[in-house]
Amino acid sequence: MTLHRLDVDTRSGVDPLEVIPFEQRPTPPDRPWVLTNMVTSLDGATAIDGLSGALGDDDDRLVFRALRAAADVILVGAATANSERYRLPVRSAEVDRARAEAGREPRPRIAIASGSLSIDPTLEIFTDPTYRPLIYTSTRAPEDRMHRLLTSADVVTMGDQHVDLEQMMRHLANEGHRTVLSEGGPSLNGQLIASDLIDEWNLTLTPLLVGGNAARPAHGGEAAPRSFRLDRCWSGERAIFGRWVRQNSGVEVG
Repeated sequence: MTLHRLDVDTRSGVDPLEVIPFEQRPTPPDRPWVLTNMVTSLDGATAIDGLSGALGDDDDRLVFRALRAAADVILVGAATANSERYRLPVRSAEVDRARAEAGREPRPRIAIASGSLSIDPTLEIFTDPTYRPLIYTSTRAPEDRMHRLLTSADVVTMGDQHVDLEQMMRHLANEGHRTVLSEGGPSLNGQLIASDLIDEWNLTLTPLLVGGNAARPAHGGEAAPRSFRLDRCWSGERAIFGRWVRQNSGVEVG
C-alpha cells in the first residue's frame, strides 16, 4: 500500500474530490453501502472540549467535503447534530460537478437518528423551507417533540425503545439511496458495528495527544469484531487519512 501525498495544489498530489466520490461502493442486498468519517488524536480522542473540529485542519476538511460528495445520505446521531450545530450541506461548483458525474443528487439528505427525539429544533438544518431533513425515531418519542419537528422535517418511526438501524437502512434503500455516510457520533457508530452495517471505515489520524475522557470513534453496543482491509492511505500536512473496506465486500483493494 503506497502512502500518497494529499495536496490539491501540486501535480504530484491527490485531490480527494477527484477520487473519493468515484471509489467502488457496491450496494449490499436490501440496504445502502455504509461508510464512516471520523477524526481522532493519536490516543484515540474524538473531540476536544466536546467538539471534533478542533482535531481537524484544512486537509481534513478537504476529505470531509469529498466524503460528503460520495453520499446520498449523511447519517448522524442527535447528540452530534446538537453539539456540532449541524447546518445544510455546503454546495460548490466542484462538489456539484463531482456529484453529478457520480450520478447523485446535487445535495445529500441529512438523516438524524434519535429514539427520544432529543434534537434541537433551532438547528440551521431546519431553517430552509426547501430542505427537509429525515429523522428516524422510536415509538417512545414524546408527541410534542414530534409535532414540533414535523413542521420542518420528515419523521419516521423505526423501533420501539430505540431506532432499529437495520429497518432504517432498508427504508433508505427503498427510497433509492445507495450510499449512507455516518458522521457519528461514537455511540451511533457502535450501534452500526453491533448490527454489522459498516462497509467502509474512513479515519483521519491527527498528530495530537489529548488525554481526557473523550470517546473512541465507536463505543457501546455488543462487541462484534469485523475484518477490514486497508484500501488507501494518504498523508496531509499533518494528518494521515485511511480508508478500510470490509473483507468480502466486492471492492478490489489497491
